[in-house]
Amino acid sequence: MNNTLINIAKQLDKIAKNGKKAQLIYAFNGTGKTRLSQAFKEFIVSQDKADEEDSGVLTRHKILYYNAFTEDLFVWDNDQYQQGEHQLSIQPNSFTDWILKEQGQEQNVARYFQAYTQQNLTPHFNEDFSAITFSLAAGNDQRIDNIKISKGEENNLIWSIFFTLISLVIAERNIAEKSERSTNEFDQLRYVFIDDPVSSLDENHLIQLAVDIAQLIKSSESDIKFIITTHNPLFYNVLYNELGLKNGYILRRLADGYFELEEKKGDSNHSFSYHLYLKQLLQEAIKENKIERYHFTLLRNLYEKTACFLDYPKWSELLPDDIYLTRIINFTSHSTLSNEMVPEPSEPEKQIVAFLLNHLLENYNFN
Repeated sequence: MNNTLINIAKQLDKIAKNGKKAQLIYAFNGTGKTRLSQAFKEFIVSQDKADEEDSGVLTRHKILYYNAFTEDLFVWDNDQYQQGEHQLSIQPNSFTDWILKEQGQEQNVARYFQAYTQQNLTPHFNEDFSAITFSLAAGNDQRIDNIKISKGEENNLIWSIFFTLISLVIAERNIAEKSERSTNEFDQLRYVFIDDPVSSLDENHLIQLAVDIAQLIKSSESDIKFIITTHNPLFYNVLYNELGLKNGYILRRLADGYFELEEKKGDSNHSFSYHLYLKQLLQEAIKENKIERYHFTLLRNLYEKTACFLDYPKWSELLPDDIYLTRIINFTSHSTLSNEMVPEPSEPEKQIVAFLLNHLLENYNFN
């Protein structure tokens, strides 16, 4: 049955209410994972609106979610940059105030951050916790101050703050007597929604992140439910095994704009045939003449996975010997101007998608 994201949010809520502690969802980038997290929040808002009016409990105390919008709370201060200082500003919000100002967890944040990046890269919070600067230990007791970290490192810092937050919240909720908790702000918390926390981690750190999240979920003794989405098969598989789940899900965006949440049971979660799913998506788009620019990214991904499986050093070696084709697939799958371009490619570009998919299938033994 074709669904809107709100309907899928209702489905996830129903599954959780039936006793499912953690739900793990796999979806390709561009499918709608972040929009699903927003839809789920909106559903909780509409569901609990009357309760808020009666009890004064805010929806943000009932669901914590990490997604692309969480990253919007952090922005580089260009005015400080003009003065020679790279400073990451924190937009005013109650969660970072609580975790940093009230609970004094900046050292734990730094510890998690260094575990996922490098030990000699250190975040420094200013006195009122409204901004962060970074330093890099250079050896011989030398330190380089006021550096600007990469986007991947920035995402890891934001995740480290969120991970510290939910670790503390779970520890508080594990205290049975409400009167003995240091805060009652999260007494009504029902959900933690984690949308794709992996960004630019190598495989070792990726595995460690999945293990850390699984341990955190297993440590929760309260009725808090967890929903995790990811586009990374390795992260999915490690988390699935660490949590001992019996089923998972695949989120699909259909050609008509609706969505489908397919349940994956048992052993089907251990071996992800995601390359076959890529192939299926591309074939459907070509057949229905509904190719969009993100299909170039899917096509490149399929070439990369095939090259890796066949032990080619470069995925581009699988392409026909045509410089133009190499350039067009590189440009359309990694263009920084994607927000400024129309989503639908031209007819010649659509034909390139069909041609390159057919070339791959015919020449590299797809069955």
